[in-house]
Formats: sequence, C-alpha cells, structure tokens
Amino acid sequence: MRLQDIKALTFDTGGTVLDWHSGFRDAFAAAGQRHGISRDWAALANDLRRRSMQAMLNLGEGSPPAYNFDEAHRFCLEALLNTEGLETFDAQDRQAIAWDAPHGFDAWPDVQEGLAALRMNRIVASFSLLSYRLIIDSSRRNGLVWDAVLSCEGLGLYKLLPEAYRRAARRLQLAPEECLMVACHPYDLDAARQVGFRTALVRRPREWGDRTPETPARGETGAYDLEVDSFNELATALQG
Repeated sequence: MRLQDIKALTFDTGGTVLDWHSGFRDAFAAAGQRHGISRDWAALANDLRRRSMQAMLNLGEGSPPAYNFDEAHRFCLEALLNTEGLETFDAQDRQAIAWDAPHGFDAWPDVQEGLAALRMNRIVASFSLLSYRLIIDSSRRNGLVWDAVLSCEGLGLYKLLPEAYRRAARRLQLAPEECLMVACHPYDLDAARQVGFRTALVRRPREWGDRTPETPARGETGAYDLEVDSFNELATALQG
C-alpha cells in the first residue's frame, strides 16, 4: 500500500505531542522553591517519567488494568519522593506535580499547525497510554483538535501489547495497514509495525531535556516508512 492510501494517523501523545520534561521539571522546581530545597529537578523529572512509563507499558497483559496513567503518576511520585528524601513535599506539591503539571503540558511548537494540516486529508487520532482526562485537558490547553481519542484506558490494555494496536485500528474501522503510527519512540513504532501499521518517526531530541536522549533515534528492527523532524514536515511528506 502506498503512503497516499493511508486513511488515519494515530499519534503517540506523551513525548511526541507533549513536552513532559519541561512540565515536570518546572513543577518540581516550584515545589522545591516553596520549601527552600535545591536539587537536580531535571533529573528528577526524568526519573518520574521513567518510573511511570515502566508502570504503564504492557499493562493488562495478564489481568485487567488496575490503574490509569494519572494514578501511576501519583504512586510513582510517592515512591520517588520517599527514595529521594523529599517527604517534606506536601499534598499541594504532590497535586501540582502529579496532576496539574501533566494536565497542563505544553505541546511542541510544531504540533498545532502541523496537526491541523494533517487533519485536512486524513483522520487524526490520539493513540496513547495517557488517560482520557489527561489527553482532553492538554489538548484543550494547546488548541489541538483530534478526530478521535483512543486512550489505552478505554481499549482495556496498553501498548506495547499487539492487541492494543489491533483494537485501535478496529475502533477506526480500518485495517492496520491503513493506519500510520506516528511516534518519537522506536519501541512504539516497532510494536505497531509488527501488527501491520505503517510507521513515521518524528524526532524529538529534547524529549529528555538537556540529557542524552533515552529514546534512540532508530529502533532495532529497521527503518520506518517516514522519518521527520516535525509534524509540518510529516504533512508535506504525505502530500507527495
């Protein structure tokens, strides 16, 4: 199938659409300032992200999911604060970091314009580990318009499980090969490709802030159908 025959684009949202690092870093820094504490807040932001991702990937494989991403942010933050000796962070701080920050993440600068251009000719859907509410709140904040929100919370199991991708395609009443998975994470694209999705890598070199990116530029299983640096570039590529 040609790329021009793709009918829907399904987007990873945390990382590919939203700048989680800056949001968490700034929330940690604000809490630290309240209490007169100085730490490497950027490193703690990345630690929280790492822990929460580990809690979400492949959730539902052996039994129905017992929590969503918002709940994972909360219990991962609790564990992190205990590990780092930051128990002085109070309920207000914890709410600000685990809820207010992610629900207020900024989108990357190219997303709003690029997503609107892509939506002119194809279905665009958020297909994410994130909760429905987190996707709704952050999309409203950034002026993002989706044709569908396919949260794994509603699919009943989570990426990277193959059935999560199949269910997403079925919700759109499309075959997997009629869908293009758009992500900055090779592991997401690799899993999608295994069930027949076409794939587009969008590079987000600052996803982890100034640290060396923890997400490699390419996956282990080979090249993707498209590799671009922005949603605008993706829209141009799909016009050809």
